[in-house]
Amino acid sequence: MQLTTYLNFSGDCEEALNFYAKTLSGKIAMMMRFGESPMAGQVPAEMQDRIMHATLELPDKALLMGADHPQEKKVSPTGFCVSVQVAEVAEAERIYKELSEGGKVQMAFQKTFWSPGFGMCTDRFGTPWMVNCAAAA
Repeated sequence: MQLTTYLNFSGDCEEALNFYAKTLSGKIAMMMRFGESPMAGQVPAEMQDRIMHATLELPDKALLMGADHPQEKKVSPTGFCVSVQVAEVAEAERIYKELSEGGKVQMAFQKTFWSPGFGMCTDRFGTPWMVNCAAAA
C-alpha cells in the first residue's frame, strides 16, 4: 500500500507545487491543466489554465499530488499536517525556514525530547506542515 497526500488549492496549485519542488528537492513529473484534459470543452474559460492534476516526485520515492479545486471554491485544509522527515538537522531547518516564510509559525524549529530539530507551520498557500529530523540511533 502507498499513501499519498493530495492537496487542493484555490487557483495557486502550479505556484505551490513549483515552490514545493524547489523546497523539498523534488521534480514535477506531471501537470495537466483543465484546458488540456478530455473534458476541456465542459470547463469554464476561467478554469482552462488551472491545474486539474499534478504529481510531484520527491526523494525516497515519496509523492505529493495536487490540483486546483474544480469549482473554484476557496479551500482551507484542516485536521492534518503534511509531515516531512529528514536525517540532517541543517536540511530540516532549511526546509522549515522556506515553508514558514510568508506563512504562519505554530511551533518554531527547535530541539525537542524526540528530535534534534522539529517545527510546525502553515505555509503561504495554507498547507500545514510538520518538519522533523530523525533522532540519532
